[in-house]
Amino acid sequence: MKIYHSLSEFTPLRNAVVTSGTFDGVHLGHQKIINRLTEIAKVKNGESVVITFWPHPRLVVSPSSSDIKLLSTLDEKSHILADLGVDHLLVLPFTREFSELSSEKYVEEILIKAIGTKTLVIGYDHRFGRNREGGYDYLDKNASRFKIELVEIPRQEIDHLTISSTKIRKALETGEIQIASELLGRNYTFSGLVKKGRQLGRTIGFPTANVHVMKKYKLIPSNGVYAVYVYLRNEKFKGVMNIGERPTVDGEGITQEVHILDFKDDIYGEILKVEIVDFIRTETKFDTLKELINQIYLDCEIARIKL
Repeated sequence: MKIYHSLSEFTPLRNAVVTSGTFDGVHLGHQKIINRLTEIAKVKNGESVVITFWPHPRLVVSPSSSDIKLLSTLDEKSHILADLGVDHLLVLPFTREFSELSSEKYVEEILIKAIGTKTLVIGYDHRFGRNREGGYDYLDKNASRFKIELVEIPRQEIDHLTISSTKIRKALETGEIQIASELLGRNYTFSGLVKKGRQLGRTIGFPTANVHVMKKYKLIPSNGVYAVYVYLRNEKFKGVMNIGERPTVDGEGITQEVHILDFKDDIYGEILKVEIVDFIRTETKFDTLKELINQIYLDCEIARIKL
């Protein structure tokens, strides 16, 4: 898959089959659209193009809102779309100026002139252009003038889309990992840099990697203990992760600490990818260190069973 970060990088195609959207998480509903897109492109002997926007429009429209949490970073989204067989990914910089572009100019200057769109895959309620003035009805009335063939996504599929991202976020925020995985079509993941913490785990026989997630907008699940897979140095390991405020040791701030099972190496400064498989228990404050150690032993055994 070829990735472009501006219109100037993109050369118009002879037969572009296009869809657009934020596609946060690229969940099962999104995957239906992308699969439809790639199937149509094959039938028409064309090339599939996904237009997405970065930063996410919500980060631009409401930058001061602290509750903006996304399911995927741009890199994560790109990798998933590539795995789904998309030929071209065009990432349009989303600015306030771009949000003021009229629907007419969006179609003429971007879809037709810059991309060479011949077929547009669009949902019945998809909106675009200044004040969301453009939509399926507008395109349908002007399809012959624009010389674009429209493929409508049925209402029932779009209605499913509008609730999926919200459902996934809520499931992750309440520890309902299996529901989130089912809606995503895969386990939820995040990546981060391993930074030095207070190294208490090392002193009690359970060294942990303090994973610092660099993208502040990336959603982290609710506090608790989880069974996880850890990807490091092109290898996959089993692990236990605690998300929380280290209540036993008077910690401050939310941390993501991962104990990799049967692993002893020093990995400070390395990047870990964490795949969340299942929820084990809520975060608990223990009265003694012995109680904490006994619980961690139990958590590790539960994780081995779940993984």
